Amino acid sequence: MTTQNRPATWVEGAAGSLFDVDNLPYGVFSRADDDEPRVGVRIGDLVLDLAPVAAADMMEVAHLFEEPGLDGFLGAGRQTWSAVRSWVVELLTDEHERGLAEPALVPLDEVRLHRPFTVGDYVDFYCSLDHASNVGRIFRPDAEPLLPNWRHLPVGYHGRGGTVVPSGTDVRRPKGQRKAPEADAPTFGPSARLDIEAELGFVVGTASRLGTPVAVDAFADHVFGVVGLNDWSARDIQAWEYVPLGPFLGKSFATSISAWVTPLEALETARVDLPGQDPEPLDYLRVGAGAGYDIDVEVEINGTVVARPPYRTMYWSPAQMLAHLTVNGASVRPGDLFASGTISGAERDQRGSLLELSWGGREPWSLDGQERTFLEDGDEVVLRLTAPGALGRIGLGEVRGTILPAG
Repeated sequence: MTTQNRPATWVEGAAGSLFDVDNLPYGVFSRADDDEPRVGVRIGDLVLDLAPVAAADMMEVAHLFEEPGLDGFLGAGRQTWSAVRSWVVELLTDEHERGLAEPALVPLDEVRLHRPFTVGDYVDFYCSLDHASNVGRIFRPDAEPLLPNWRHLPVGYHGRGGTVVPSGTDVRRPKGQRKAPEADAPTFGPSARLDIEAELGFVVGTASRLGTPVAVDAFADHVFGVVGLNDWSARDIQAWEYVPLGPFLGKSFATSISAWVTPLEALETARVDLPGQDPEPLDYLRVGAGAGYDIDVEVEINGTVVARPPYRTMYWSPAQMLAHLTVNGASVRPGDLFASGTISGAERDQRGSLLELSWGGREPWSLDGQERTFLEDGDEVVLRLTAPGALGRIGLGEVRGTILPAG
């Protein structure tokens, strides 16, 4: 049965929503403070508790859904991912399965969502041509915006997996060394240029072997799905520390991800060609048609949308990111996370960071009639991501965080 002609779901309110049966993202939830977290799938505004249904159906992988994270399921591999997805679709569309599945549906407003998987290694890339060009013009106005290597490889840095937090987690303003351009020496204190970066994260499932690179055409064999991601950034701390080894404390204090992991299979309809790469990448980075994704991002601050970055304009594809990450023989493991870098488009209202929106703090942007540059204490930032699905638009969840004062 193809996605296009499958029966509609019997779940009330789910058909035609952002979380119809063409989506079915995975998350980890509990119903009360003393309840053990376990794996569920979102359908409409409900969560399907997979463990009891899988046990009743005597599925071999039923035990994976009793775990407090997706780790075991991620490591089970693509064949298992596809089989479980087909089983869930049948549960939620076949009236004969309703008696089994309906008692395991839990209203979303009755659950607590947790970080969906244990984050292993975390790598953040820098794959938007518009973002990289903007940053180059901001900091090097009299020079070429892109550094010589940028069009030849996906530039990235290793982040801190231990501070990746789920949507809804408050973010405390970090402290660190900052040095004003006119100052003779650095000072220590709370960041005054706290920023966001609207990104897309890719969640590794199947491990690779140390010493064996992952080819671009093996991307879908190793990556399970995607999360929305906000790479919070302290620009003043970052500016002082990043030469010559790159981002460190300006990035490592917090990275927020959505509570739902959308499988790659749900994004098949969203695949698009890359905008074009010149010069042609080296052999190990060459990809064919459909290597990009048509995903829309909405950046909201205190209830007002301030930007709508388009992921379809990204220069480097996720398959190229993974190929470059492993080309030296580095391995990946279930739960490893790599991100796209800031998503920005060509227009001002498509910039995915406040650094760009304020042009380095020199051109304030308006929020509810007030001129703003970077984040203030109490600001709530929400990223929302959507994409075309087989039955309509699908939601990739939201990434929410509120800024707390420095401790």
